[in-house]
Amino acid sequence: MEKRNFSWLNVPAEEAARRLLGCELVRELDGRKVRVRIVETEAYDQADEASHTFRGRTQRNEAMFKGAGHLYVYFTYGMHHCCNVVCGPEGFGSGVLIRAVEPVEGIEMIEARRGMSGVNVTNGPGKICHALDIDRRLSGHSLAGPPVWLIRRPALPDSAITTGPRIGISKAVHELRRFYVTDSRYVSKR
Repeated sequence: MEKRNFSWLNVPAEEAARRLLGCELVRELDGRKVRVRIVETEAYDQADEASHTFRGRTQRNEAMFKGAGHLYVYFTYGMHHCCNVVCGPEGFGSGVLIRAVEPVEGIEMIEARRGMSGVNVTNGPGKICHALDIDRRLSGHSLAGPPVWLIRRPALPDSAITTGPRIGISKAVHELRRFYVTDSRYVSKR
């Protein structure tokens, strides 16, 4: 597999969050590929009090300090995994939470894993990780290759993106660091 260059993600989290919209994640599951299109993101970095990296590097958030193009996975509410694409320079804790994706290939596998069909299969960060079998074992994984990798797609025009406050946080609640594809049915909340 070719070496992927993630210099396009070596930018501030807000810029990376917008740029990731329309890009795709590919996951190998049981010898087959599942492909999804990113339609909703949230930006976090160590200067942001809502970020896991705000108080510095820990064993839990270590992956967020890796270079752009790595995966940071955490467990929340004692039941859900959530995944972030690390962005910015190595050593600066920043990443983009993947909040919603739209299935492109392998929808039957996603629906079987989730036990349901329709937009609810991947319209939330915990749902994505369940659908794609992403957990803490993949935290720190380079998205350059299997078992999960990121495919860059052309940037979406600003007119196709809606910006708003993040969801489900208790700090920095009014920051406009959530981005989504305006016309996607898979967005978690409008």
